[in-house]
Amino acid sequence: MNRIDLKFRQLRKERRKAFIAFITAGDPSLQVTEELVLALEKAGCDLIELGVPFSDPMADGPTIQAASERSLKKGTTLAKILELVKRIRTKSDLPLALMTYYNPVFHQGEAAFVERAKKAGVDGLIIPDLPPEEAGDLIKATAKNDMACVFFIAPTSKAERMKTIAAASRGFIYYVSLTGVTGARTAMPDSLKSQLRLAKRITKKPICVGFGISTPQQVREVGRLADGVIVGSAIIKEIEKHKGKKDLVPQVARFVQRLRRAL
Repeated sequence: MNRIDLKFRQLRKERRKAFIAFITAGDPSLQVTEELVLALEKAGCDLIELGVPFSDPMADGPTIQAASERSLKKGTTLAKILELVKRIRTKSDLPLALMTYYNPVFHQGEAAFVERAKKAGVDGLIIPDLPPEEAGDLIKATAKNDMACVFFIAPTSKAERMKTIAAASRGFIYYVSLTGVTGARTAMPDSLKSQLRLAKRITKKPICVGFGISTPQQVREVGRLADGVIVGSAIIKEIEKHKGKKDLVPQVARFVQRLRRAL
């Protein structure tokens, strides 16, 4: 049982919901990313998704796309991100998941990629452009290395599709709250409540909701329905807002703390 499983077990025992933060590794720098991870842990994050910058992030809206571009211009690579994880592991046991597109995984080979990530201290993989039907080798490799392998349920997913995704997922299930790409929204879709109820009848695995969540009110609303809440673009905007300022890390941590308290 890895850190992600242990965290959700602990949260359920304490009757609490998970707060998951997404940040793009290397934006604005890998050093700041390291500082942010440690600060966000203190701010109440239960798990952090480290985004691997990619040149064609098809599931991401303009905010995270821009963060990826900034990171790539700084020379961020997968190897440097894994070194970053190793450094974090000397200071923290906070669950960490890599969110990456399939191309870097395919380039290295699923087994080799998973082994490198596990050795560095990564607890889970989230790959938006890899459906479970095509992820057989990755599922085997992550299971062999006791690593979470997270798949997505969409608002359009029917019951049978949810069963397939739930069976393949380890760690937690990522419920995409809306159709479209990532990015802050002013309101949650009306279908969220009914779709989450359906998913919860199908599986006992933790279901965490992401895409579009940006305010304490939305965090509170989604937290009543799901096992966890994922916030990405709103945090990236805070990072961009304070870019180049000495108080970037504490300012972002305070923003996240306000969201966490809403749970």
